[in-house]
Amino acid sequence: MAETLVAEGQLPLDNVGARLARAREASGMSRAQLSNVTKIPERHLAAIEASDFSALPARTYAVGFSRSVAKALGLDDREVVDAVRVELANQEPPPLRGIPAFEPGDPARVPGARFAWIAALAALVVIVAGVAFAWRSYYAPAGELPSILSEPNAAAPAAAPPPVAVAAPAPANGPVVFTAQAPAVWVKFTDGSGKQLLQKELQQGEAWTVPQDVADVKLWTAHPEALAITIGGQPVPKLSDVQKTVRDVPVTASALLARAAVPAATVVPASAQALPVPTPAGT
Repeated sequence: MAETLVAEGQLPLDNVGARLARAREASGMSRAQLSNVTKIPERHLAAIEASDFSALPARTYAVGFSRSVAKALGLDDREVVDAVRVELANQEPPPLRGIPAFEPGDPARVPGARFAWIAALAALVVIVAGVAFAWRSYYAPAGELPSILSEPNAAAPAAAPPPVAVAAPAPANGPVVFTAQAPAVWVKFTDGSGKQLLQKELQQGEAWTVPQDVADVKLWTAHPEALAITIGGQPVPKLSDVQKTVRDVPVTASALLARAAVPAATVVPASAQALPVPTPAGT
């Protein structure tokens, strides 16, 4: 406002609080209505109108609250803020040089008490979790130490043998798959009547599945050692571990499982063979 206090009909001794009170009354607003507009509690509005800045949470709130009230009443907020700062300067020592005084902005944008409680609770939960983790890490036993009261000659318990991996048995009715483990493996598959099912050179990594609806499927190949066999996804022994020609070998699931079930013949070294026992004369 450009006019002087006397030109406006105000006494020179009127403070900024009285001016704000008269402006509110002239607008026909009650403190409750002004509180709804500015989001400032009524008790704080009463303290501002009485220029009792010590009743505010902090005396620096007087600047921000007074600015919001002036804007709501249509007054020049800069002039009102300057008048508030003058009154504050007369009531309290100036702030330290180099440290800007804190002036709250619009109270409607200030976080409420509920937000502050939620933030404090979240911080407390984080602190408790950190303390619990540190306590557990510090006092967790690192391992059992040998007892100093144990007998010196006591035998140590025998270590349990490591578990032996047992291959899962191949299903008897699963699909039979031949996979080439070398390049250009020639194969020929026929059915029980001699009808050709497949004849080609399987490339390395190429697989062929024996039809499950065909009975008595047989294989002819010169490289059985280069063909990996699986039944239902489970590997079974190859037809041979060395290179040789096999012809008309049954390769159904039942035939392959029967071959795998037959144990290999035990070879007895010549040095361990029993020598003939001489028969005594006269017997």
